[in-house]
Amino acid sequence: MGSGEDPWWKGATIYQIYPRSFRDSDGDGIGDLPGITAGLDYVASLGVDAIWISPFYTSPMRDFGYDVSDYRDVDPIFGTLADFDALVARAHALGLKVIIDQVYAHTSDLHPWFAESRESRVNEKADWYVWADPRDDGTPPCNWQSVFGGPAWTWDARRGQYYMHTFLAQQPQLNGHNPEVQDALLAVARFWLDRGVDGFRLDALNHSMHDPLLRDNPPAPATGRVRTRPFDFQTKLYSQSQPGVIPFIERIRAVCDEYGAIHTVAEVGGDKAEPELKSYTAGSRRLSSAYGFDFLYAPDLTPRLVAEVMAKWPGETGADGEGEGWPSWAFENHDAPRAVSRWSAPDMIGRYARMKLALLASLRGNIILYQGEELGLEQDEIPFELLQDPEAIANWPMTLSRDGARTPLPWTADELGGFTTGKPWLPLGAANRARAVAVQEAAPDSLLNHTRRVLALRNDQPALHRGDFRLIEAGAELLVFDRVAGVETIRCAYNLSPDPVPFDGASDRRLVLRINGAQDNALSGYGALWFVPG
Repeated sequence: MGSGEDPWWKGATIYQIYPRSFRDSDGDGIGDLPGITAGLDYVASLGVDAIWISPFYTSPMRDFGYDVSDYRDVDPIFGTLADFDALVARAHALGLKVIIDQVYAHTSDLHPWFAESRESRVNEKADWYVWADPRDDGTPPCNWQSVFGGPAWTWDARRGQYYMHTFLAQQPQLNGHNPEVQDALLAVARFWLDRGVDGFRLDALNHSMHDPLLRDNPPAPATGRVRTRPFDFQTKLYSQSQPGVIPFIERIRAVCDEYGAIHTVAEVGGDKAEPELKSYTAGSRRLSSAYGFDFLYAPDLTPRLVAEVMAKWPGETGADGEGEGWPSWAFENHDAPRAVSRWSAPDMIGRYARMKLALLASLRGNIILYQGEELGLEQDEIPFELLQDPEAIANWPMTLSRDGARTPLPWTADELGGFTTGKPWLPLGAANRARAVAVQEAAPDSLLNHTRRVLALRNDQPALHRGDFRLIEAGAELLVFDRVAGVETIRCAYNLSPDPVPFDGASDRRLVLRINGAQDNALSGYGALWFVPG
């Protein structure tokens, strides 16, 4: 929906689908690819440009698909390759692009590559993973820690060495420095590109290479935040984010360019997220876009936060003539708590969700909607005995369960939510069932229909879709900025507080959008206006 000179993805709205929780077609309580295909008409009706599907590959599901044991096949719980091909065909028929996850930092310990690698120190894949001898006292080779708790090293008696794993012990780290490993991963990318996918979301890409000298990470300075894992006590100077990632990124981009307008977006978190986001997307030989955790884990959404984040991406062209990369933004995903539960009082969720959705849709960059965000779903409370998330189980009760954002999408308000005919893999909360698709479809002023109107405006207005961002005001409650494309300007004003605030500027101007009863001279609690300024 961009101009003729822009690639399809610039300014796109992408809808993230978590396959286990989107729709179940066979009654086993777990969502699947035919279920996604059945729901694509609904997704297309939102006005989005593309879907991003989280992993559906063959996996033992220790980390629910992010532990891949076969990159080139579909796990039977999700369906078959034929089901995937049917999904792509239906999506394309509806005008939707298809983006899939690629996990290049690690595999499952059940992947054949790892089975061969661990057999000896001299086989053909001996150097495909990160192996290291113990220290003289038998302890791990360095102090690196796992995201999920404990050392990032596990002893393997067959090789008499430790192997590295940034996440679960069942997710051994690939040696991204090895050209043969890169070649194998690029062959995986070609496999899916040949099946018609339109892009990749690259998971944990800054974890794909380590310091070959295995130097100890330094302690992280205390910030006052509660640290619940050993991982939080270190600055990850050597265990991730190594310079060799950039040449690998350029190889990925070169393969994608062979297939045309393929979109590549990296997930980048950690201590050096901002410079990595910039370097991974700089120029025309690297990734299309990247997103960090600026909003995903923010405890509050404030005018200052939005202003600071937007200021990092001014869209400037450097001395080399190359423009900076194009950002992507998400307020929610499968790893982060639902935004309305983080940012809104329970009795204000309805109003807050309307304002939040409009704010996301007016940011400069691509935007990513997580399934159910268009319904205003809140974080479900999952009791310990029903937890599935390995991180939450390991760090209970200090880590907020990712399961609370992964509960099934409610299609109807009944007990099983129209999601399945069997027992759901996670329970559907009553509050979210009341926000079901069927309930909101029947209400013209629902958040679902509000989402459609907002996205239609974003798609129709070049200034909102791909224009510049110019901050006007970022006070304690009031956030005002312009989106500008050529001679067209749209001003966006938001009250990020529950109480009314004075506002002067919209009188006698052409109104584009009014939210939560906002007036031309005052913004109601969580009120917002889009208008053409004079």
